[in-house]
Amino acid sequence: MRPTLARFLLLLLPVLPLALPALTLPAAAQEVTTSHAIILHGEPKYPADFRHFDYANPDAPKGGEVILAAIGTFDSLNPFILRGVSAAGLSLAFDTLLTGSYDEAFTEYGLLAESIEVPADRKWVAFTLRPEARFHDGKPVTAADVVWTFDTLKAKGAPFYRAYYADVQKAEALGPHKVKFSFGDTVNMELPLIIGQMPVLPMHYFTDPENPREFERTTLEPIPGSGPYKVASFEPGRAITYERVADYWGKDLGVNKGRHNYDSIRFDYYRDATVAIEAFKAGAYDFRQENSAKEWATAYDFPAQRQGLVVQREIPHELPTGMQGFAMNTRRAIFSDPRVRQAMNYAFDFEWSNKALFHGAYSRTESYFSNSELASRGLPEGEELKILEGFRGQIPDQVFTTEYKAPVTDGSGNNRANLRKALGLLQEAGWQVKDGKLVNAAGQPFAFEILLSSPAFERIALPYAKNLERLGIEASVRTVDTAQYQNRTDNFDFDMTVEGWGQSLSPGNEQRDFWGSSRRDEPGSRNTAGIADPVIDQLIDLVIQAPDRESLIARTRALDRVLLWGHYVVPHWHIRAFRTVYWDKFAQPEIAPKYALGFLDLWWIDPAKAEVVNASRRRSSN
Repeated sequence: MRPTLARFLLLLLPVLPLALPALTLPAAAQEVTTSHAIILHGEPKYPADFRHFDYANPDAPKGGEVILAAIGTFDSLNPFILRGVSAAGLSLAFDTLLTGSYDEAFTEYGLLAESIEVPADRKWVAFTLRPEARFHDGKPVTAADVVWTFDTLKAKGAPFYRAYYADVQKAEALGPHKVKFSFGDTVNMELPLIIGQMPVLPMHYFTDPENPREFERTTLEPIPGSGPYKVASFEPGRAITYERVADYWGKDLGVNKGRHNYDSIRFDYYRDATVAIEAFKAGAYDFRQENSAKEWATAYDFPAQRQGLVVQREIPHELPTGMQGFAMNTRRAIFSDPRVRQAMNYAFDFEWSNKALFHGAYSRTESYFSNSELASRGLPEGEELKILEGFRGQIPDQVFTTEYKAPVTDGSGNNRANLRKALGLLQEAGWQVKDGKLVNAAGQPFAFEILLSSPAFERIALPYAKNLERLGIEASVRTVDTAQYQNRTDNFDFDMTVEGWGQSLSPGNEQRDFWGSSRRDEPGSRNTAGIADPVIDQLIDLVIQAPDRESLIARTRALDRVLLWGHYVVPHWHIRAFRTVYWDKFAQPEIAPKYALGFLDLWWIDPAKAEVVNASRRRSSN
């Protein structure tokens, strides 16, 4: 998912002295094309009459129940608003206009829409809906539903939607099953694909004159979707179960053949990951992705695993691994100086952490687009250099002279040399050590809180706080529950926290929500670090406006380089595989998708294997 931004504030900045490719196409090229699919750059892999994706097994049997774990709690079945904590898995219930493939960088195929019309300059897009598309209550999906959904998400939905759809001027129904989105003079080649990702909601459900519902309010009443699953039952904060829609309108489409194979999917909620792991080993649920290197190395040596009833497996992928790190809130004066933020990086001993805590499992992250061709490398050259030259004097000189590399230690736990460098940077920024405490010119101590939502990160944050203590910095570590964490981070009420920004192979509008100035003070935005830099704003625009793949790569690398030298995070680590542990009751397609795991929608239950597993569980429970 690209994943999960409002319009930029108008910045009166000089025009960049760049020779960018002309984006105005000759009249003959403005002919409208109609297709079953749309791609950002190039041609779609699959033809109009394709039977199924290569990585899906069209003969996969349907049936069985899958039980999964979720951490924390939930109090809402509306995942489209900022309020409340929504339940896990709700996306299963809502179809989108288009759906992406798992073996292409950014191609979308018709789902609710059977065809897509778009001019060469992509100033608008029109979708013709499938007349057979139905919501779970039997009502047809219409163009009016699409228009209402767009207007409602942009006006009343979570802040993400306002920014993500910021450049879409309007949506209009051209008939019962045809809808057009207009983009005005905006140059944004991915907007048709972005709109294609929009889930379509039932207008009649919210505007029923006999029982109107307020969209902005949390609710525990399931919203009728049009997807392959619907909510069957739930206990607030404890569990939610989805059942496969037997007469799902889209089950025979090529994009869906071989997918959505489980009859039911249940999420059981646990207080924290430690409890959840013990529940998995007891057979309480079926599958988990393990994000902790320590748990991966030590937690799964138990009888069922030794007997071959549980599979522990790394599944390689080609996904960008993005950025995870200790994010500093630059809205706080203490982190407003980039020298201070760079010093925070020198105080983190990744090599010791990797050896002592992670069993050497990780690579250090040195790009916001790591594990992809989009990551900056070496020194800038070609188009990337031309772009950055337009900002010379406004960005750090190191962008042109030095390849970004995270600080390195010998892994012994004694990172004295890096701490000396950190102290030098802090002194340059006006901080001095007095009586063992780091203070500023006014005598105020350097003290802050590292806010966490999971106890699992305490073993990383506490040694980091110890290193900071050696610099005279008082860093306290506080772990809070899921609801409190979400509320505090939504309102930027933190000093430092652990944040992750996933990336796709085709970055675009979502970058505004991550780093855009207009998102700095928008509650609920992903601009966790509080970045407000007109150069970054312009680089984001260039990424969004990229006319071809080569330009997208160059522009993304330029953005990456400026973000890195802004020192907004203390980078963490990444791994290029999914770490999976599951009870051996599943089967998988022979061809694995390059850019997704596919457990929820591509795997299926093998009845013979499931019987062996279930018999073992029954014996263990007696």
